[in-house]
Amino acid sequence: MWPSPGGDRRFGFSILEELIMRWTIALLPVMFVLWLQAAKPNPVAPDPDTPRPIPAADSLFIEDLTWMEVRDAMKAGKHTVIVATGGIEQNGPYIAAGKHNVVLRGTTDAIARKLGDALVAPIVGFVPEGDITPPSLHMKYPSTVSVREETYRALLRDICECYQTHGFKHIILIGDSGGNQDGLKAVAEELNKKWAGQGPRLHYIPEYYNYGELGDWLAKQGIKQVDEGLHDDYAMTAQLVAVDPTSVRIKQRQIAGKMSINGVSLLPVEKTAEIGRKVIDFRAEQTVAAIRKSRGS
Repeated sequence: MWPSPGGDRRFGFSILEELIMRWTIALLPVMFVLWLQAAKPNPVAPDPDTPRPIPAADSLFIEDLTWMEVRDAMKAGKHTVIVATGGIEQNGPYIAAGKHNVVLRGTTDAIARKLGDALVAPIVGFVPEGDITPPSLHMKYPSTVSVREETYRALLRDICECYQTHGFKHIILIGDSGGNQDGLKAVAEELNKKWAGQGPRLHYIPEYYNYGELGDWLAKQGIKQVDEGLHDDYAMTAQLVAVDPTSVRIKQRQIAGKMSINGVSLLPVEKTAEIGRKVIDFRAEQTVAAIRKSRGS
């Protein structure tokens, strides 16, 4: 027969008390490990309300921010996100294939800062550039990456749905290339109809790609171009010089004596960069006015 819990006391403890103590001692390491695991943050599912431990970076590009910085920017009133499309294509002998993406680093930053309540989504570099097989348009030349129109629109939908999930109220769609425009307009119309009264409003802004007015502005600055038959012009080159001079091969062109485009000199380089900054500001002002009109604010 088993002794009663209160009987057969050894060293002042009953058998039951001794068993409890032994089990407690045996379980202490396991309990300590479990406590450590409970106290350690989950790397793939951190607490959404975790305070940001350091000051935020001075950037409006979502890909350059931490998730905490984006969260706090939205809490502070940044409820507009700019989704901009560029491209990877042939751009003549002097200009990098990603010229539109480089330009957008300058224009979207200027637009977001002028708006004051916007962040910039990662620039969409994959857009229709011609048929893939057999190749057409820019796809005839190495460096170009093209996607089918349906792929492009599906990508835009997914991106916009991500920002719907995150809680943005306005999604701005702009394109730095002519072939991007139809898809942007179609996706904006489609999702606005789908999300009517439920989610964010999409705003397709064709004014961003208004090179007619930009040409008139350049003419007023005394800049007159003569088309040389390249997929390039002075306005594009000047913007690139302002954002990233390496994208227009400044050093190489200086050595080769090729410091002009469409009959307009790029020297001095500082002057071209200054004009490039003015072009970016002009385009930003036009775009911001159109966005505010579309948002009603």
